[in-house]
Amino acid sequence: MNSSSTTASAELGLRLVVPDRAAVPLVARLHYTAEDPYAIQMAFHVGDDEPVEWIFARELLTVGIVRRVGEGDVQVWPSTDDGERIVNIALSSPFGQAEFDAPISPLAEFLHRTYEIVPAGRESAHVDIDAEIGAFLRRP
Repeated sequence: MNSSSTTASAELGLRLVVPDRAAVPLVARLHYTAEDPYAIQMAFHVGDDEPVEWIFARELLTVGIVRRVGEGDVQVWPSTDDGERIVNIALSSPFGQAEFDAPISPLAEFLHRTYEIVPAGRESAHVDIDAEIGAFLRRP
């Protein structure tokens, strides 16, 4: 795991849950920056191709460690597997659906580091609203 005063990153071992077959182990790269304090980027490495990237609300992953949360494309919830506490992540897009599980402990440790960088409730202090509006208005 890496971190600085404004960023944190980590690799998270997880499993792709495949119906009627053994789960497939994968690695996801987590990245957080104070420049985008509400979001966590997760890149799933699924072979030699470019990673599949998703952006999650930090709060969604945090709440998902303790109870089911999310609607639509992303749902997160805790459970246990052979006595180990895990977090489940279900993703849905026009291209398909996938469900992953991962041990809670390394995800919770990563999330803890993000809250050391930007405490809960202080996210808006790290967003330059004028720059965001300007960038939005310049889009074609």
